[in-house]
Amino acid sequence: MCGLTGFFDIHAEHGSDKARAIASGMANAIAHRGPDDSGVWQDEHSNLTLAHRRLSILDLSQNGHQPKESPSGRYIIAYNGEIYNFPVLQKMLQQKGALFQGSSDTEVLLTALDHWGIEKTLEQIKGMFAFALWDKAAKKLYLVRDRLGKKPLYVGWRHHQTGDSAPCSLVFGSELKAILAYPAAAPDINRAALGLYMQYGYVPAPCSILDNIWQLKPGTYLCLSESDLRAGQDLRPLMRPYWDMAAIIKDQTPFTGSAEDAKAQCRDLIESAVKKRMISDVPLGAFLSGGIDSSLVTAMMQQNSPRRVQTFAIGFEEAGFNEAPHAAAIAAHLGTDHHELYIKANEARDIIPDLPHIYDEPFADISQIPMCLLSRFARQHVTVALSGDGGDEICAGYVRHFALPALWKRAAQLPRPLRSMVAKMITALSTDRWDQIRPNHPQFGDRMHKAAAVARAENFDEAYRSLMRRWESGAPLLAQAQNDTPLPLDDMLTALRDLSPTERMMAGDSISYLPNDILVKVDRATMAYGLEARAPLLDTDLFAFMWSLPLAYKTASSNGDQGFQGKGLLRNILHDVVPPEMFERPKQGFAVPMGAWLRGPLKEWADDLLDPAALKDDGFFDAGLITATWQEHLNGRGRHTDRLWTVLMFQSWYKAYKKQNLVIQKRHD
Repeated sequence: MCGLTGFFDIHAEHGSDKARAIASGMANAIAHRGPDDSGVWQDEHSNLTLAHRRLSILDLSQNGHQPKESPSGRYIIAYNGEIYNFPVLQKMLQQKGALFQGSSDTEVLLTALDHWGIEKTLEQIKGMFAFALWDKAAKKLYLVRDRLGKKPLYVGWRHHQTGDSAPCSLVFGSELKAILAYPAAAPDINRAALGLYMQYGYVPAPCSILDNIWQLKPGTYLCLSESDLRAGQDLRPLMRPYWDMAAIIKDQTPFTGSAEDAKAQCRDLIESAVKKRMISDVPLGAFLSGGIDSSLVTAMMQQNSPRRVQTFAIGFEEAGFNEAPHAAAIAAHLGTDHHELYIKANEARDIIPDLPHIYDEPFADISQIPMCLLSRFARQHVTVALSGDGGDEICAGYVRHFALPALWKRAAQLPRPLRSMVAKMITALSTDRWDQIRPNHPQFGDRMHKAAAVARAENFDEAYRSLMRRWESGAPLLAQAQNDTPLPLDDMLTALRDLSPTERMMAGDSISYLPNDILVKVDRATMAYGLEARAPLLDTDLFAFMWSLPLAYKTASSNGDQGFQGKGLLRNILHDVVPPEMFERPKQGFAVPMGAWLRGPLKEWADDLLDPAALKDDGFFDAGLITATWQEHLNGRGRHTDRLWTVLMFQSWYKAYKKQNLVIQKRHD
C-alpha cells in the first residue's frame, strides 16, 4: 500500500528543481502511507510532476520503486493498491512474449498497459487501487480509482493567490493533506459538502470539504490532457465510469441452482478471495471481532495457512462495549495466534486530538476511534491485515435491511398527514422518556424516534435516507449551498426502482455508506500507521455472484426457517467451521461509550469546541440550536451523541485546518 501525489503547474517552466521540491514535500505529507521508500519523477517536456511514497508489500526490492516506467517507456505510474489477479495476468502477458524483471503487481500493471491500453487493462484488473498514469506519447494524465472505492484519490485546483481568477495548478493525491501541502492560497469550505456531511457524518464522493477539490467516484477515471485543461474547470463531469455498479446489480443472470448450490459456490468464492489476499512478502494477519464476517474470513485464512494466523482484537472495560471475549473464544477454536489489547478509557480519548489529521476531512463515525487503536496495535506485529468489511452490504446484514421494509409497509397504509401527526406525538416524548416506558427494551426511545422519522417520509427512499441522517437537511447550518451534482446514491436509487426494498437499501449502502464511511474509516486508520487492510468479502466476483442470488437465499436461516435473517448465507457457511453459539448474538458494532464520555471526561474538550461565541465567529452553524442540543445531552434528555459528534468532528477539523494553513502560508511567503 502506498501514497501518491503530483501536479500540473500550468504556469511553470518544464522540469524545475522547485517543482521537484514541492512534489517531494507533498509526498512527505503522506509519508505514513508509505514509510519504506519515496520517489519523484518529472516529464522533461511537460509541466507534470509525480511523487510516490511506498509501503513495501510485494517484491521488496528496488524493482518496486515508484514512480515506475512501463517496459516500452510510454507510461509512468504512481500507484497505490494491490492487483489481486496479477499472477493470472502475468501468465497471460508472458504468453504474448512479455518478460518480467521482478515479482510486483506494479510491473504487471504497467506491462498490461503497454499491451492492452488503459480501457482493456481496467476491464482486466481486479483489486483495490488508485493510480496516476502519465501517457508520454499522448501527453495525457489518467487518474483512476477502483470499483468499490477502497482506495482514495482526490483531484482539483489550487489557486496561487486568493480569488477564483488567480493562476492555478491541477493537483492530485491520495489524501487532502498532500494537496494542501502544495504552496497556494487556502481553499474555502465547500458549503454544499458541509451540508451533506452534517446529514450523513461523512463527505460523499465526488465532493470534498474544500472548494474546487473533488474525490474520484469509485469505478471511474479521469483523462486529462495538459493542452485541454482549462484552469479552474469543474472536473466532475469528466469522470468516466469504467464499472457501473447499478448495471452489475441489474444485469446478473439469475442463479438457478439450489440453496445448497449457492452456499457451496459462495464458500468457494470467499475462499478464493481470501487466498488471493494472503499473497504477501511481509507479515500478515487478520482483524477478529468475533462477529460473523471477521470470523468467516479468519476461518478461511487459517484453513489455508501452513502456520497459525495472527489475529487482533481490542477490548474495553465498559460493559456493553466489549467484544474481545467473543473474539478470543473464536480464536481459540480456530487455533490462531491471538493478540488482545484492553484499552482504558483515557487511552481511547487520547487519540481524539489526532483524528482531524488522520482523517483529513471532517468524519464522524465514532467507531473511527477503536479502528485507529486496533490498527496501531496490529501494526506492531504485521504489515497486512485482512478484515470482514463488506458482509453487511452483500448479504443484508444491517438491522435496517429488514426492520425498515416491515415498518414502511405498515406506515404507508396511513395517509401522510395522519402519519405526520403520529410522528409529532411520538417525538413529543424524549428518547429517555420512551426508555422509561419500556425499560426492558434497549434503546427503545431511539427506535421510536427513528420510527417517527420514517412516518414523516414521503416515500420509501426518503424513509431510508431518514434512517441514515444525523441532522435533517440543513438543520444546524446558517447557510447551505445547493449541491448541483447528483450523488451516486441518488442515481442508484433511481436506476434500481424495480428491486425489493431490502435490496434497494443494500445497493444504496454499497454505493454510498460503504465507500464514504466504512472504507474511509478503515483506509485512513490503517494507513496512518503504515498498515495495509484487505477485504476479501469485497471481491468483485463475489459481489456480482451475490447479486445473482434471490434475496431468500441470502437471508434464509440455517435451520430452514423461511424468516428473514440478516447474513443468513454467511452464517450458514460459518456454521460448518465455528459452533453457532460462539457467534450468534445481537449485532453490537465497533462502539465506544461516547455519550457518557461527553458528559464526563470529554466535557471540557467539547465545551471549548461548542463555545457559542466561536460558533458564531466561524459562521457555519446556528449556535443557538447547537447549544440547546448540547445542554439537552448534558442534562440527560435525549440521545444526541451522533449529532453532537458530527459537529465536534467538524469543529475539531476546522480548528486544525485553520492552524495548518497559517503554518503553510508562513512557510511559503
